[in-house]
Amino acid sequence: MATGIVKWFSKNKGYGFVEGEGDRDIFVHFSSIKGKGYRVLDQGDEISFDLVDSPKGQQAFNVKKLKGALTEELEPA
Repeated sequence: MATGIVKWFSKNKGYGFVEGEGDRDIFVHFSSIKGKGYRVLDQGDEISFDLVDSPKGQQAFNVKKLKGALTEELEPA
Protein backbone atom coordinates (compact mmCIF):
# COMPACT_ATOMS: atom_id res chain seq x y z
CA MET A 1 0.00 0.00 0.00
CA ALA A 2 1.35 3.43 -1.00
CA THR A 3 0.96 6.74 0.81
CA GLY A 4 0.77 10.34 -0.35
CA ILE A 5 -0.59 13.82 0.27
CA VAL A 6 -3.56 15.34 -1.55
CA LYS A 7 -2.34 18.19 -3.81
CA TRP A 8 -5.86 19.27 -4.75
CA PHE A 9 -9.33 17.78 -5.00
CA SER A 10 -12.34 19.32 -6.76
CA LYS A 11 -15.51 18.64 -4.80
CA ASN A 12 -17.62 19.66 -7.82
CA LYS A 13 -15.79 17.45 -10.32
CA GLY A 14 -15.19 14.57 -7.91
CA TYR A 15 -11.52 14.05 -8.63
CA GLY A 16 -8.07 15.37 -7.85
CA PHE A 17 -4.40 14.51 -7.58
CA VAL A 18 -2.17 13.08 -4.90
CA GLU A 19 1.56 13.67 -4.58
CA GLY A 20 3.11 10.23 -4.30
CA GLU A 21 6.66 9.03 -3.78
CA GLY A 22 9.17 10.78 -6.02
CA ASP A 23 6.89 13.83 -6.46
CA ARG A 24 4.78 12.07 -9.08
CA ASP A 25 1.13 13.07 -9.53
CA ILE A 26 -1.43 10.31 -9.05
CA PHE A 27 -5.06 10.66 -10.14
CA VAL A 28 -7.79 9.97 -7.57
CA HIS A 29 -11.56 9.75 -8.22
CA PHE A 30 -14.19 10.05 -5.49
CA SER A 31 -15.44 6.52 -6.26
CA SER A 32 -12.05 5.15 -5.12
CA ILE A 33 -12.35 6.70 -1.64
CA LYS A 34 -13.51 4.28 1.05
CA GLY A 35 -16.68 5.51 2.81
CA LYS A 36 -20.36 6.19 2.24
CA GLY A 37 -22.05 8.98 0.31
CA TYR A 38 -20.23 11.46 -1.91
CA ARG A 39 -16.68 11.25 -0.57
CA VAL A 40 -14.18 14.08 -0.83
CA LEU A 41 -10.61 14.81 0.20
CA ASP A 42 -9.05 18.06 1.34
CA GLN A 43 -5.74 19.54 0.22
CA GLY A 44 -2.98 18.33 2.52
CA ASP A 45 -4.79 15.15 3.65
CA GLU A 46 -2.44 12.22 4.23
CA ILE A 47 -3.83 9.09 2.58
CA SER A 48 -2.97 5.47 1.88
CA PHE A 49 -4.01 3.77 -1.35
CA ASP A 50 -3.40 0.96 -3.81
CA LEU A 51 -1.54 2.19 -6.88
CA VAL A 52 -2.83 0.98 -10.25
CA ASP A 53 -1.45 1.67 -13.73
CA SER A 54 -4.00 2.75 -16.33
CA PRO A 55 -3.70 3.87 -19.97
CA LYS A 56 -3.78 7.50 -18.74
CA GLY A 57 -1.22 7.05 -15.96
CA GLN A 58 -1.25 5.96 -12.34
CA GLN A 59 -4.44 6.02 -10.27
CA ALA A 60 -5.15 5.64 -6.57
CA PHE A 61 -7.72 3.00 -5.51
CA ASN A 62 -8.97 1.89 -2.08
CA VAL A 63 -8.13 5.35 -0.72
CA LYS A 64 -8.16 5.81 3.07
CA LYS A 65 -7.35 8.90 5.14
CA LEU A 66 -4.53 8.28 7.59
CA LYS A 67 -5.67 10.96 10.05
CA GLY A 68 -9.24 11.97 10.91
CA ALA A 69 -12.51 10.90 9.37
CA LEU A 70 -13.36 11.07 5.69
CA THR A 71 -15.35 14.10 4.66
CA GLU A 72 -18.76 13.18 3.29
CA GLU A 73 -20.91 15.73 1.54
CA LEU A 74 -24.12 15.88 -0.42
CA GLU A 75 -23.64 15.23 -4.11
CA PRO A 76 -23.11 18.47 -6.02
CA ALA A 77 -26.17 19.80 -7.87
